[in-house]
Amino acid sequence: MVALWDHGGVTSTWVEPSNTATALLLLGRGSDPATERGVECPGDLPAPSDPGLVARAAAAKAALGTKVFVLGHHYQRDEVIQFADVTGDSFKLAREAAARPDAEYIVFCGVHFMAESADILTSDAQKVILPDLAAGCSMADMAVLSQVEAAWDTLTDLGIAADTVPVTYMNSSADIKGFVGRNGGVVCTSSNAKRALDWAFEQGRKVLFLPDQHLGRNTAVLEMGFSLDDCVLYDPHKPNGGLAPEQLRDAKMILWRGHCSVHGRFTLDSVYDVRERVPGVNVLVHPECRHEVVNAADLVGSTEFIIKTIEAAPAGSAWAVGTELNLVRRLALAHPDKQIMFLDRAVCYCSTMNRIDLPHLVWALEELVAGRVVNQITVDPETARHARSALDQMLALPGA
Repeated sequence: MVALWDHGGVTSTWVEPSNTATALLLLGRGSDPATERGVECPGDLPAPSDPGLVARAAAAKAALGTKVFVLGHHYQRDEVIQFADVTGDSFKLAREAAARPDAEYIVFCGVHFMAESADILTSDAQKVILPDLAAGCSMADMAVLSQVEAAWDTLTDLGIAADTVPVTYMNSSADIKGFVGRNGGVVCTSSNAKRALDWAFEQGRKVLFLPDQHLGRNTAVLEMGFSLDDCVLYDPHKPNGGLAPEQLRDAKMILWRGHCSVHGRFTLDSVYDVRERVPGVNVLVHPECRHEVVNAADLVGSTEFIIKTIEAAPAGSAWAVGTELNLVRRLALAHPDKQIMFLDRAVCYCSTMNRIDLPHLVWALEELVAGRVVNQITVDPETARHARSALDQMLALPGA
């Protein structure tokens, strides 16, 4: 199926993939250059049931010594985290990689956009490796460069692009960071989104916020005093984003229709249910959650904020945490004196993050020992230059 529509003079085309192609993408056995998902991962992996995997990973890492630096995102499974030299959120890990100029190989146990950021921030002599190239991010996939450029053309045709500052969440592709850098914008994290938006509104009258609608809305309304009416939701799959020209002209925050598949699943019912089951429970959620969930929570903050809050909590306190399950389980095991539970009754891992498993890590490390660099992530120099500009602008924010 081919669909055509007009974006204020710019015609967009979308071709619906076949059922077979879609299935291959979901299995990680196909490729789609317009997204981060579903690229080939060549090589013979060890069997997941191999009882020697832990020993093999340890031996390979020891053989590489200081030549390799392994980064592990908080959402990774424990079998992978045990081999990480540093754990953290996406931006912390990218900065940690840049702070290790002597490490020839950066093995990033995270997802594609994180490895891209590490490549942007590290030297040309360093090689960033993603153990499974199919470890993408559904949120990052929701903002494709051609879609964002078409949206910008719409704003240009309406005469408002010059007054609009693009702001992108760290959870976006290098292409989107590059677009933001080319257009005078800034990257933000979940912990500095308000500072980034404050800066953006000093530069212009409105913001195009990519790709997570919830972080943008929650920051603007709950931290900056905007109203929900100041925010509009731009749907890239609809002509003009599904919005009338006056809606785009009047809006202060133009929110991209994107979300996190993990954090977006938490609902008000989840909050009501846990409060009924656990008297006195503290509800702690990530700002990628829906606006009504954030409103109903006791505390809201980034991954690092969630970890620090739990660490500082008194013994005997009860916490329902609305973020990825691997992290919640790890926190519960690390703090047995506290009652720590997942906010939702249903299990919810980050499925793409969990593609990085022990067999893939072993394979990547053993290939490096053999002198073969696999799954190297590289960002083209022009994109990297503009993306670095947007990242540097974030680092220059007050209090950064």
